[in-house]
Amino acid sequence: MKTASSKIVERNRRAEAYALTRRLCLTILFNAVCASCKSGTPVTATQAVLDSADQVLLGMSHYVTELGVLRARVRADTAYFFSNTQRVELRNVHVTFYDVAGNPTSTLTSCEGTDHWRTDDMEARGNVVVVRDKDGGTMRTEVMDYNRVRNEVSSDKDFVFDAPDRHIEGRGFTSDPEFKKITAKGPRGTGGQFLLPNQ
Repeated sequence: MKTASSKIVERNRRAEAYALTRRLCLTILFNAVCASCKSGTPVTATQAVLDSADQVLLGMSHYVTELGVLRARVRADTAYFFSNTQRVELRNVHVTFYDVAGNPTSTLTSCEGTDHWRTDDMEARGNVVVVRDKDGGTMRTEVMDYNRVRNEVSSDKDFVFDAPDRHIEGRGFTSDPEFKKITAKGPRGTGGQFLLPNQ
């Protein structure tokens, strides 16, 4: 027969075990979230570079135009400006692309990126996802470049593109930001049409 004090001790042990299990689960979840946006560069090396930034902005927003026409809006949680190389290192990137009439066509998100402010060319890195506004067509890759003058996105990394009428995978691609015309390297997939390079 258990005494009142032994019941209290048992209840305390259960409470401690629950608290320990909860802390362990939260630690695992936190590490998984942090690992999903890692770029592979050692934290110490990355931090040393970011510490040398000339300016740091929180909640940055920047408009990219071509001959007075809005082409993209770049937003980032944090932006590290480097004057000597005229580039900005971005964290938690969100880019909205626009057509010539100023209507949004697609949205890109990534863990990090680089904006070359002299040319307005950009590179997105780490879990890059672009979603087309009109039908939810989605491009996924690890690295994607944006060329402002040509108004095109490209990658030499593996990619997966899914839309209501097609599924494409390949080793690299070039496309307009709305993914109307995709030129793929090593393509394989189902439905729709896509171009091989030099066609």
